[in-house]
Amino acid sequence: MSELVTGDAVVLGLRPAKLPSRALALAIDLVVVVTVFGLVALGLAFASGSLDDAAWAAVSVAAFLLVPVGGPIAVETLSRGRSPGKLACGLRVVRDDGGPIRFRHALVRGAMGVVEILLTFGVVAVVASLVSARGRRLGDIFAGTLVVRERVPAGRAAAVPPPPPWLVGRFAGLDLSAVPDELWVAVRQYLTRMRQLDAAVGRSMAERLGGEVAARTGAPPPPGVPAAAYLAAVVHERQVRDARRAWETARAGAGTGRFAREPRTGVRTVEDAVRPGAGTADEGAGRPPATGFVPPA
Repeated sequence: MSELVTGDAVVLGLRPAKLPSRALALAIDLVVVVTVFGLVALGLAFASGSLDDAAWAAVSVAAFLLVPVGGPIAVETLSRGRSPGKLACGLRVVRDDGGPIRFRHALVRGAMGVVEILLTFGVVAVVASLVSARGRRLGDIFAGTLVVRERVPAGRAAAVPPPPPWLVGRFAGLDLSAVPDELWVAVRQYLTRMRQLDAAVGRSMAERLGGEVAARTGAPPPPGVPAAAYLAAVVHERQVRDARRAWETARAGAGTGRFAREPRTGVRTVEDAVRPGAGTADEGAGRPPATGFVPPA
């Protein structure tokens, strides 16, 4: 799988779209554009029937620039790279670094699309997409963009590698409340993909992330401990705390729950039996007598 790698050598889980899916999305977009352009042209024909040839030519050129060219540019800019065809096929246009596109990216792609798609009937775009390793056409190359797949088959999530045994529980008293969620996400991404990075790049990233974690927790890595092992131990400690907190919450919720009646037998519970006014003659005076009560064994 070809993946995107940012400037910080963080591998993004985005798959570049290939020619078949892009061709299907383009076909859907062309159907939408032709339909809208036909409706606009029909409306202009009724509205400008009294114009001369020069005025009619100017109106036609303006309509062509507005709908087939300006329409896709505006849609991709406002939707952050998702035209109707791309939305139907689960695709999106992003920058080379994985960020959302802006108006200038959509403008360059739209201007080049007139040449390589409309004027050449898509031949240039098909050839460029087949030659490119990531399926990019000329508009993507000049704009610095890439079409990726947003909906991918669900696979097994990569697990964070465990820390060394001698570091387990070493940071039990560490205060992790000052570490933001963005830093946790970056650390988890590094730990799950550190074997895919270059050794020198991975080491520098681990040292940078370890320094940020240590600055927010006040506990630097022990002497002689690699930064990757330190990050793994800190993440493991947070996972242990999250699991313990979830278990305590579940136990507390189960301990305070009340059940008025068993679902199948209709027998009232002991808690309801010992509650005041639950069926005694003196405490339940003025209330309807409880029926179906069976003393617990």
